[in-house]
Amino acid sequence: MARIQTDVLILGSGIAGLTLAIKTAKANPARRVLVLTKTVEGESNTRYAQGGVAAVWDKENDNYLKHVEDTLDAGDGLCKREVVEIVVQEGPQRVQELIEWGARFDKEKGSGSYDLAREGGHSEHRILHYKDLTGWEMQRTIMEEAQRYPNIEVLEHYFALDLITQHHLGRMVIRVTPGIECFGCYALNKQNHEIDTILSRVTVVCTGGAGQVYKSTTNPVIASGDGIAMTYRAKGRVENMEFVQFHPTSLYNPAGENPSFLVSEAVRGFGAILKSAEGEEFMHLYDERLSLAPRDIVARAIDSEMKKRGTDCMYLDCRHLDKAAFTAHFPTIYDKCLSQGIDPMKDLIPVVPACHYMCGGIWVDEHGRSSIMRLYAAGECSSTGLHGANRLASNSLLEAMVFAHRIYLDIQDKLEDWNFQDNVPDWNAEGTTDPKEMVLITQSIKELKDVMSYYVGIVRSNVRLKRALDRLFLLYQETEELYRNTTISPQLMELRNLITIAYLITRSAAHRRESRGLHFTTDYPDKLPFEEYSVL
Repeated sequence: MARIQTDVLILGSGIAGLTLAIKTAKANPARRVLVLTKTVEGESNTRYAQGGVAAVWDKENDNYLKHVEDTLDAGDGLCKREVVEIVVQEGPQRVQELIEWGARFDKEKGSGSYDLAREGGHSEHRILHYKDLTGWEMQRTIMEEAQRYPNIEVLEHYFALDLITQHHLGRMVIRVTPGIECFGCYALNKQNHEIDTILSRVTVVCTGGAGQVYKSTTNPVIASGDGIAMTYRAKGRVENMEFVQFHPTSLYNPAGENPSFLVSEAVRGFGAILKSAEGEEFMHLYDERLSLAPRDIVARAIDSEMKKRGTDCMYLDCRHLDKAAFTAHFPTIYDKCLSQGIDPMKDLIPVVPACHYMCGGIWVDEHGRSSIMRLYAAGECSSTGLHGANRLASNSLLEAMVFAHRIYLDIQDKLEDWNFQDNVPDWNAEGTTDPKEMVLITQSIKELKDVMSYYVGIVRSNVRLKRALDRLFLLYQETEELYRNTTISPQLMELRNLITIAYLITRSAAHRRESRGLHFTTDYPDKLPFEEYSVL
């Protein structure tokens, strides 16, 4: 077991984590910045983002107010307007920095201007993109920029287990305990199977989302909600977990695929139309914006049509689009469809909703501070107030960069004042043994995904939520017994974290007795006349 000290500890190596690392390392060359990632540096939710990053770029046709209003409209009454204004106004500066670091967003031939796309819920063309691999390009850019700073160290194959607080010093810590502080984390070195104690002046959670809590998700297999679950166990404030965004159009694969392949919203922004197998349009029945309505509306519409018609999927019609332009903008999507025997220029593309993005998470203020002192959060694991009840397309990468920058500014003058907590004990694994049957873990994960997919999906009810909570409690009891008696493994910890996430989503959904944004319940189909955050 190693004991490691670092000035800044960042959990996660996506756009939020590495942006913060770069800025902090550049401004503080004498400070050590340590980044943990549970697989390899390039594997993050950022890498899988297809569509792009939204920013007011074309000042002649677009402005901040339009982007603010589009975001507030999508958020369905639960956005914090001051946060929306911060992200929209500061966002273009952060995008410009990324461009200066080497990001190659697509440009129009001839004019050299950026090729701005439009997606659902946006009133203007404002999405900067790199073909249909924008996240991959942004991840490449920040990884190359991070290599320029010798005081950034990235530890790969490190699985953060628990945040260290006064609880680990023998003090009783409950959710209302004042002055809870974070001193670092315990982390499993997956290569030597030892659990290290990592002490830090400040810890920042940038661990991404939790899509693997559902059977069908566009998220990579690493998206198990680790940061949110750790913060909740550390008695940090978590909110709005009921608002799970299902992307309307993942590619339907009857054989199953994890993660599900995303057919970007930009395809609809490019002119694709949602239709039934018979070629009938249906979005006019649900929203005047048709196929470019916000994601919550489109996902529920597809779900409703599938149930009414008794079909396994609906379809995207791209046959009327220009082939050369389509393949230039969406080469990955085009090739993926061809690999499944679908020619988008001749065939309808079968699509189905899939879990995509968490709008809730670790509560943070406008500087990224959590309710625990010396603990910050940024990216999908955080709840800033930007997304409210439903995220506007392509706002997530923008939010991650803006809040990474704001955290960097906030910790500059505080690092000297925060000292290391040297009397933290090492991890105690006494009395545990290796698991005798891994099937106990793998089968529990399957059961969890089934429970969440069937009972806490796009449409919910009191009966379904009650049944989900009952099943989850049994899984919780079984898993905690395993945790107490067996040695730590990544699979066991991911199961434990996913159960926590599933509980938070389900309990939050049961508390919200209305239908708003991404949360729709048949028992309370109308909105309440007031705004309310669900805090756990």
